Amino acid sequence: MSTLGMIIMGFGVLVLLLASAGLFVLKDALSRQHAATKAGSLGIVLIVSGAALVGGGWEWGWRAGVIVLLFWLTMPVASHVLARAALHSSDLKETGHDDQ
Repeated sequence: MSTLGMIIMGFGVLVLLLASAGLFVLKDALSRQHAATKAGSLGIVLIVSGAALVGGGWEWGWRAGVIVLLFWLTMPVASHVLARAALHSSDLKETGHDDQ
């Protein structure tokens, strides 16, 4: 199980590296926000799940479940806040995406 856990954590690190590269490569704020929240949440879930497999036992499993649940509850809120901040910036107001 520890080998499988290490492989899953490696995929999680790879996903987070790709998400962080997207923050520098993507040109507008909403695309960067998408890379940060969607791919970031997948990477964190993979890392936590892999760590639970490496740790072994039920105590690691329920802790990982709580961490994943809290992360999935807070990331949509963070994504929404980032999208609203981008919407109120002058970058998107020039394109006609104004909610007023």
